[in-house]
Amino acid sequence: MNFVTVSELGSKSAQVWEKFEAGEEMVVTRNGKPFAILVHTDPSELEATLRALRWARFDRLLAQQHRRAAERGLDKTSMEEIDAVIATARRQRREGNACGR
Repeated sequence: MNFVTVSELGSKSAQVWEKFEAGEEMVVTRNGKPFAILVHTDPSELEATLRALRWARFDRLLAQQHRRAAERGLDKTSMEEIDAVIATARRQRREGNACGR
């Protein structure tokens, strides 16, 4: 994988685009840290490429949520417990609305 700085995108743009058009992927860095990813795609594959990138991001966030739940012990919560919490919240909301709140 090639790395290119934001400033190189401007100062060496011809060289960068040549590599990019050859199908190479690039990580754009800013202040030495990854900032963006450039991925070559064919216009007919644009939607599929975006969908794959979005799915990868979603998958990463979902795994992160699973880890957080496990750290808090919430991964052992049963559906009955979840349903009870939801029922309690709904009942409290109805009671609050009935009191004119």
